[in-house]
Amino acid sequence: MRVLVVEDEHKIANSIKKGLEQESYAVDAAFDGEYGFDLASTEEYDVIILDVMLPKMDGVELCNKLRGKNIHTPILILTAKGELDDKVNGLNAGADDYLIKPFAFAELIARIKALTRRPKQAQRTTLKVADLTLDTLSFQVKRGSTEIGLSKKEFGLLEFLMRNQGKILTKDQITNNVWDYDADILPNTVEVYIGYLRKKIDRQFIGKPRLVHTVRGFGYKIS
Repeated sequence: MRVLVVEDEHKIANSIKKGLEQESYAVDAAFDGEYGFDLASTEEYDVIILDVMLPKMDGVELCNKLRGKNIHTPILILTAKGELDDKVNGLNAGADDYLIKPFAFAELIARIKALTRRPKQAQRTTLKVADLTLDTLSFQVKRGSTEIGLSKKEFGLLEFLMRNQGKILTKDQITNNVWDYDADILPNTVEVYIGYLRKKIDRQFIGKPRLVHTVRGFGYKIS
């Protein structure tokens, strides 16, 4: 799952980013509204965490502009005020939920999970390809009845492949959706992690069909 955090207080933004990465999310951070809008309107995210009081463009305006461009990524508004008008303005602008600062990190995680469980996205929480299943809420991966242990990045890569079952994904598409925007990616990083996945979900299951495929000259797919 990929999350965008738009928060001008660097300490808070970095704390949220670090905490979410420990929960296996890929996270990008923006420290002003204009940059946050640029990322939110050009990249694909599962959830946007958006502060109200931002330099260059406030959170309500940012939310309005995204909805005006038919970008319907779930948005969780953060507000330090806790005032009724603040909440109402955010929700009227198209936000899906709000959270008052300071907040418990456990509540932030719960609200993110609640947003991704809503009916329009319910089909995306459990993914299945052949006898391989992935649960985005419990982070459990199984092939048949056998549970498979994956690292955070392996899980993120497999989730992206499974969300795009049958589609050929280029290296650029994979790095843009699985790794953070500012991550230090080596030329062979994608190949290395594809190799890790093959070892865990294909090679150890003798007699079962291979699920991860290389399409030479184009990229990778799962089918």
